[in-house]
Amino acid sequence: MDQFSNFVPNVHFEKIPIRNLVSNQEYQRNLSQAHIARAASNFDLYQINPVKVSRRDGINYVFNGQHTIEIVALVSGSRETPVWCMIYDDLSYEHEADIFANQQKYVKALSPYEVFIANIEAGNDQQLIIKDLVESYGLKVGHTRSTGEICAVSTLESIFAKYGYHVLDHVLRLCIATWEGEANSFSANILNAIAKLIVVYGDNLNDDTFKEKLSALSIKQLIRNSKERRPGMLGVAEVMVLEYNGRKKSGSSHRLLLRNLYEKPKKEKESEQRDPFDDEDPMGLTDEDMDESLEFDAEVI
Repeated sequence: MDQFSNFVPNVHFEKIPIRNLVSNQEYQRNLSQAHIARAASNFDLYQINPVKVSRRDGINYVFNGQHTIEIVALVSGSRETPVWCMIYDDLSYEHEADIFANQQKYVKALSPYEVFIANIEAGNDQQLIIKDLVESYGLKVGHTRSTGEICAVSTLESIFAKYGYHVLDHVLRLCIATWEGEANSFSANILNAIAKLIVVYGDNLNDDTFKEKLSALSIKQLIRNSKERRPGMLGVAEVMVLEYNGRKKSGSSHRLLLRNLYEKPKKEKESEQRDPFDDEDPMGLTDEDMDESLEFDAEVI
């Protein structure tokens, strides 16, 4: 077996109580209490990895797994709780720091699509519902941007998680009816912008008007116009509102107020998750500025 010694770490495993582990080395990052609380609230015993420990001078220094031990301590309610540790007896402080710094250097992270497929195989409800919904429109969740395929997987999941099945269904229905399944219409910014309008304007957003007005604008032109206003989803949402309003006068009851895009709706206020739409402030514009901008742009269009 000696011929394999260069490929197998010289370690042994022990169960060590959390109180006997030290993780205050200078190279360690600061603990994220938010991460610890979130992971503890979704605790899964089968997701716990062994903690990597360097035993120097009889002290067990954690160099990989400091959040793991804090999560287990919080869930169990005791620092007497043991965790499985992978013990290295031959590391110096500098070698520990080097391992810590480079441990993720050659790790290939899972893509959102790969995670989605794994959740499908696991039979998890959220992903199965999203898959069935997308396929009910003759589309599929995929990993390439092509006709009939939606690759903005994280966006589908975030809209579903934050606003529910019916909002996601409405988003897909509007998008497909307006641009007839064009591949670029299923980008994250487009889907998020439609969801933003649905949540913000509610029943004031008329599907037929949206389809009529926005279908006259190609996705390519929509994206080009949005970049001239502001980056990201909010630029797309602004252009959608302007196109939807067309030449409606300020007093029209069917006019969507542009400034409402920046007023957090009740559903968003009640959510404890980070708002995926709230990527920047409205540049300090007043209500009057917003309305003047709306009227000016409608005339130009």
